[in-house]
Amino acid sequence: MADRYWCGECGFRTPWLTRAEGARRLLDHHRARHPGVPPTGHLESTRRPSAPVLLLVGAGLLLLALALLAAACGTVS
Repeated sequence: MADRYWCGECGFRTPWLTRAEGARRLLDHHRARHPGVPPTGHLESTRRPSAPVLLLVGAGLLLLALALLAAACGTVS
């Protein structure tokens, strides 16, 4: 899962990061651009699959394609 923070004072937004890293970057932005103003904004979250899940899905599809290819080659005599 990844999160993106939006500044409540301007159009700044963080890239998709971990929650802790995004919060740190928003706070750094707010201190630099809006000193003396309490931090505001909102959090946007996504439930995109992580890289290991995508890798496993890709490997499964590759194995399925190889099995289908082997079956097709075995029946062409």
